[in-house]
Amino acid sequence: MTTKLTTTLTKVLSLLLTIFFEFLSFAQDIPLVYNVENTSANCSNPVLSTIEELPVIRPLTDPFEWSDSSGRSTKFEDWKCRRAEIKAEIEHYEIGKKPSRPEQITASFLNDTLTVNVTVNGNTLKLTSHILLPEGNEPFPAVIGVGRGSGSLPADIFASRNIAQIAFNFTQVMSHTQTRGNEPINKLYPELEYFGAYSAWSWGISRIIDGLELVSEDLNIDLKHLAVTGCSFAGKMALFAGAFDERIALTISQESGGGGAAAWRVSETLGNVETLGRTSGAWFIEDMFKFSNSVPKLPYDHHELMAMVAPRALLILGNPDYQWLADESGYVSSRAAHEVWKTFGIGDRFGFSIVDGHNHCQLPDSQKPEVEAFVEMFLLGNTEANTNVQTHGFDNVDYERWYNWWESGEPNFPEPDTTNIESVYFEAECASVGSNWNIIEDESASNNKYVTIKTGLNSTDVVPSVEDAKIKISFTVSKNAPYYVYAKLNCPSSDDDSFWVKIDDNDFITSNGLRTNEWEWVKLSNANLEAGEHTLTIAYREDGAKIDKIGITSYIYGPSELGEEFAKNCD
Repeated sequence: MTTKLTTTLTKVLSLLLTIFFEFLSFAQDIPLVYNVENTSANCSNPVLSTIEELPVIRPLTDPFEWSDSSGRSTKFEDWKCRRAEIKAEIEHYEIGKKPSRPEQITASFLNDTLTVNVTVNGNTLKLTSHILLPEGNEPFPAVIGVGRGSGSLPADIFASRNIAQIAFNFTQVMSHTQTRGNEPINKLYPELEYFGAYSAWSWGISRIIDGLELVSEDLNIDLKHLAVTGCSFAGKMALFAGAFDERIALTISQESGGGGAAAWRVSETLGNVETLGRTSGAWFIEDMFKFSNSVPKLPYDHHELMAMVAPRALLILGNPDYQWLADESGYVSSRAAHEVWKTFGIGDRFGFSIVDGHNHCQLPDSQKPEVEAFVEMFLLGNTEANTNVQTHGFDNVDYERWYNWWESGEPNFPEPDTTNIESVYFEAECASVGSNWNIIEDESASNNKYVTIKTGLNSTDVVPSVEDAKIKISFTVSKNAPYYVYAKLNCPSSDDDSFWVKIDDNDFITSNGLRTNEWEWVKLSNANLEAGEHTLTIAYREDGAKIDKIGITSYIYGPSELGEEFAKNCD
């Protein structure tokens, strides 16, 4: 009996070892980088539905599910075309189409400067990049840094390793605060007047790489070992560039916040962070803001933007000292994105490090070894470097609930236990309404009335001090818990969609980017409350925004999720 058991265990062990080594061999065969900008150019584009046609998916979308809902595939050979679908969706709904490589490109390298001339439709755009070349043996690996050669990372990380530093001057393509239709790139593509900055800037970085290819006889850069990096809005830029150009072997996105590593869906559940509705309108296409209060209708999220980098290397750096960056969202998004690399058996090609105690865009000493490990592994080929980096302080965050539905195919969170949810609701006109507000009769509003600030009263920079500028609501909750303030709003434009909001004696916060399609429930704020009496204060910020009802609830997704019937009177 013992001999038979031993034989059986030996066979099982042998089988497991065979599977392991086959899997290891498969992972080793997956490329670290490609020699073309887009390997999926010949894949079919998905159907791109209107916002009205898109389904609501509240958890994070499945990166392996085909866009037509015909199924999902975790096979690496299918990833190229699945990645093409994600690319098409991000371009269509968020940043606009990234133009492909033009036919007319010339480049030269002189006096440490790379010059690239791109000609389209008879117009030429000139890009210049200062290049800091190290001493040593060519060819040199290189990093493309937004603004300067190393971005916001310490230059010595690259200089000490004989890595060339190439500065990307993004303003030569599009300004930080673009004037639509009047940027340098618009002269080449006048038909793309309304595309976003991250499409334009990614295009610019790709043209720099084209230039490096064209001057290879004069400038010996190792084109198989290119990195890109940037911080803050430039951290978003680096992430988009790495996602959209497969010639980049390593992407380091530093403190990129909302619109970068952070998932739009997760950010909606947090406090005063960079949500889709609050991010800069100059960086994205205008149509993206149709989703300001319908984020769950996006057919993708930013864990999939990160996943577009796979199978190449990506390192995400965060800084939770800055609430606006939504690093809890970035953490959840990173965990979800990591599943893609892990599925392909290359989990060590993706890492994230979210560390506090330092200024914005200043790499602390604790993160430097993690950055160096990725540089060593993916720019220098040092296979001894440890790139298993998952540094964070979010041990109490249930990240798996955002994506544990992927294999089941049921894109829902567990139904809430309504016995544990507490909600209180108020008609805005029944609150203590200051004289600077008008109460308007309207049959489309609950109780046939809504409240709006008098025309011409705007206070976007400071909170108005007079009591007449405020609406006050006293309310009581029965437990110690996080509560969320929702309002049923009708905000007609991006110039009429914000308020100042506070609970009790806390500081006012700006609740902006509240654009709606007619009347919609929108989250204004959230706070951890103790059982007892509290006061909500709303002050005007931009005229034109209309308030119908107020809801304060312990349910994170607000009134529309509960399906309650609300009283339509001041009782």
